Amino acid sequence: MDISLDFLQPGQIVSLEHGDRNLYAEVIQFVVSRQLCWVRPLLMVTLIQESPLITDLRDASDLLWPANLFRPALDTEVITFLSQVLAKEPKTEPDSAAKQQLNQFIHQLWSAYQ
Repeated sequence: MDISLDFLQPGQIVSLEHGDRNLYAEVIQFVVSRQLCWVRPLLMVTLIQESPLITDLRDASDLLWPANLFRPALDTEVITFLSQVLAKEPKTEPDSAAKQQLNQFIHQLWSAYQ
């Protein structure tokens, strides 16, 4: 898959999909020489039958990940999720369960693409 620099611009929201989960993240920088994307996780959406389960990941660590695995996120798919996360009270401490979910997701994705 050829990467277009059109969507890998700072501030762009991208999606990383695996199984029933989507990680939405903001592009910080595209590392052209290595074809990597430095992203800041925003939220993870787990698609379940009733309604999507949304996990706030704004306190999670940044990722440096192969750019060809990302796709540009559509405004219409992200706005609803982000508005739900932003409407909640700010967290007073980091959410270790959310970070654990992100870690598990990244390990599963890494195993699938090796």
